[in-house]
Amino acid sequence: MNYFDLHCDTISECYGKGQPLYNGNLRISLERGRKYSPWFQCFALWISDDKRGRDAMDSFDALLDCFHREMEKNADAVVFCRTAADLKAVREQKKTGAILTVEGGAAAGGSLDRLKYMADCGVKVITLTWNASGDFGDGAGVPSPKGITEFGRLAVKEMERLHIAVDVSHASEKLFYDVAACTEKPFIATHSNARALCDHPRNLTDEQFQVIRDRGGLVGVTFVPKFLNASGKAGIDDVIRHIDHFLSLGGEKCLAFGSDFDGADVPGGITGIESVEAIAERMLRHNYRESLVNALLFENAYQFFLSL
Repeated sequence: MNYFDLHCDTISECYGKGQPLYNGNLRISLERGRKYSPWFQCFALWISDDKRGRDAMDSFDALLDCFHREMEKNADAVVFCRTAADLKAVREQKKTGAILTVEGGAAAGGSLDRLKYMADCGVKVITLTWNASGDFGDGAGVPSPKGITEFGRLAVKEMERLHIAVDVSHASEKLFYDVAACTEKPFIATHSNARALCDHPRNLTDEQFQVIRDRGGLVGVTFVPKFLNASGKAGIDDVIRHIDHFLSLGGEKCLAFGSDFDGADVPGGITGIESVEAIAERMLRHNYRESLVNALLFENAYQFFLSL
C-alpha cells in the first residue's frame, strides 16, 4: 500500500522526549511504517505560540538539527526529499521519503531572508500560524481575528516564489480569506476536517474547502478526535464521515490525509502509523473504488508535491 501523510509532530517529540525515529514508542516510527511502500511523511518542526523572534528561530534550528540527526542515523531506511527528482526516486524504489515542513510561521522571525534560509534547508510547507496571533496573522484560537499582517502579505508571496506551500491549517477564517486574496498559487490545509460535521474553529467550512479545491490545493483529513466529533470521542467511522462529506463537495482530486500523529490524541481503532492500513480497508468496505482510495491516501498529495 502507498501512503502520503501531510502532517505529524514526531520530530518535536523525538527532540523533546529523546525518542528515536526508527523504533521509538511514538505514533510514528520508521520501522512500523515500512509496510507502506512508498511512504512519504511530512515531518513538521513545531514552533509553540510562546516563541517569537530569535527564540522561535533558535527553536527551528534545534529541531532542524534533530531532524538531520535522525535522517543520518536512518539513512538506510529513509530519504530526505528536497526535489521532485527525490520524490520520483523514492516512489520508483518503493522506499520511505521524509519531507520537511514547519508548523508556525514564527520560525521565520519576521524576516523574509529567513524564509530563503528555510527554503535552502529544504522546507516545503509552512503552516502560517499555530492558534494565537503571530507574525503572519491570527490563528484559529483568536477571538476577534484581524487577519493577515503586512509582513504576512509579503511573506506568502515570497513563499510562493520560493516554492514553499502556504498551509492554512490553524489559520483564523479571516486569515484564510486574506491568504486566498493575496496569493496566486494553490495553497493547502495539511490537517483540518469539515466544520459542517464538527463545529470547531480548526475545521474548514464548506466554502473554505471549495476555495482550496478550486485553487488546486490539498486538504488533509486529520485524526484528531476533537476535530472529528463534537464529543471528542471518535473512531475510524468518524474519519470516513469527514471524507464522505468532502467528497460530496467534489474533493476527489484535492483530498489527502494529515494524521497529526504525535501532535494530538488519536481516535479509537487508531494507534499510530500502522493503523492507516485499517482506514484504507474501511474505505474499501465503504464501497470506495480502489483508484479513489489510492488517490486519497497517496496520489493527490504526491502529484501536488511534484509540482512545487
